[in-house]
Amino acid sequence: MTIITIPKEIIKNKDLVAVPKNIYKDFLAWQKKMRSVKTFVPTASGKKTLRNARKNFKTGNYLTVNELRSKLGLNR
Repeated sequence: MTIITIPKEIIKNKDLVAVPKNIYKDFLAWQKKMRSVKTFVPTASGKKTLRNARKNFKTGNYLTVNELRSKLGLNR
């Protein structure tokens, strides 16, 4: 059995997380993958459009996919 000593500073700040090695390796692989993913940053006009869309959705001013297909004459 391996015994380790954990410094009191780490325990006081609650900076210690202990996980099995395979879970840690999976986390590192996930973290590396996430760094390569680009984050979407909307423009000012995109933010305004999103605000309006959320407002319309909240007030019930929207069409379902089936309603849109019907209005476009795309029923199958």
